Amino acid sequence: MNTSAYALTLALAAALSLAGCASQKPANPPAQASAPATPSVATGKGRAVKSRDGKFEGEVIGQPRAGSKFATLQIGMQMSEVQNVFGRAPDRLHTYESGKRWIPFYFGNDARRMQALYRGEGCLVFTDGNAWGGSGGDLVSIEHDPSGNCYQP
Repeated sequence: MNTSAYALTLALAAALSLAGCASQKPANPPAQASAPATPSVATGKGRAVKSRDGKFEGEVIGQPRAGSKFATLQIGMQMSEVQNVFGRAPDRLHTYESGKRWIPFYFGNDARRMQALYRGEGCLVFTDGNAWGGSGGDLVSIEHDPSGNCYQP
């Protein structure tokens, strides 16, 4: 390599190094609120409700009928707790991927979702774990719909 090519290479390396330094974040960025453990499933059809432990927001759509078992449910309950309330498994259920499935290095419990139908009551949506199947089971959406039209397989 001749001297002028070597000098040009050094100048280019220095310029790239300085450009990289200019794009660095400040040493003390402003404090930001941490992301919720389980994000909201807001569809715009219902109202946002904090989970019973306050760690995330879920959604409640519609109003429960008087004496309905759905009236006793709370955002953040586990699937086993919901089954104890009903004394049975759901009538129908299916799982699907949420958009978070494709976020690199996303380790939350919301990469998959599970929708459950309880006939005569409505639909529930639970987190269904991360991309590898672990974790999940938090109730994130309650839709009061005795007709069952809320169930979308």
